[in-house]
Amino acid sequence: VAPTTPVCEVPSSAMTGTVVQLSCKETEGSPPSEYQWYKNGVALLEKTGTGSARAANITYTMNKKSGTLLFNTVTKNDTGEYFCEASNGIGLSQKCSVKRMEV
Repeated sequence: VAPTTPVCEVPSSAMTGTVVQLSCKETEGSPPSEYQWYKNGVALLEKTGTGSARAANITYTMNKKSGTLLFNTVTKNDTGEYFCEASNGIGLSQKCSVKRMEV
């Protein structure tokens, strides 16, 4: 079953230095969807625990299975427009509407 449009939860504002979690979920897809987060239209990299993520100054953890995007400490650099895409290899992938987060 192809995924339906996911529901995204993005806080409209966040305080610098706080922990912020964005979530994305859809329940119709079978097999279960994987989720990809985008910021300002660019796909976010999945942090794999290697040094390259550190070099890119990645301050978040993205879980493609659960759809969460977790910022351990948000910075002004994390301000932007976020959306996520759900896909399970069947039918078209689905995106939620873009939501802006101000830090």
